[in-house]
Amino acid sequence: MTTTTDDERVRALWDAMTRAWAAGDAGAFAAVFAEDCDFTTVRGEKPPGRAGIAAGHDQLFRTAFHATRLEVRIRSVRLRRPDLATVDVESSVVAADGKTVADTHALAVVERLAHDGDDGTWLITAFHNMIPAPRPATPPAT
Repeated sequence: MTTTTDDERVRALWDAMTRAWAAGDAGAFAAVFAEDCDFTTVRGEKPPGRAGIAAGHDQLFRTAFHATRLEVRIRSVRLRRPDLATVDVESSVVAADGKTVADTHALAVVERLAHDGDDGTWLITAFHNMIPAPRPATPPAT
């Protein structure tokens, strides 16, 4: 019998996110976030919870990120407590022709939220997304 670890359950949130992105399904994309998620966009905007995340991504999927896919590289999952983890993740938005449209980096807080006696569902409760600044050129060695 195989069991799914908490680490795998947390990583599965990003798997669901990438599938939803590829389908252009903003509701499914937002479903991995808690209803009251504290979400910060790459522009520093703060959409109101899951509904705001869905609305913002619906707009993106119909315009600038139409027919794109999300490639995710999880750098680390740190289980802080049995019900709390932080996730450090890099992502790329890739166009149909394979060109990268945007690179992002995020730090997320993920919690296991229990409901009516179940052992809880892992959901993202805080997500701070950014576009990394280019690294300054290294001065030549002398």
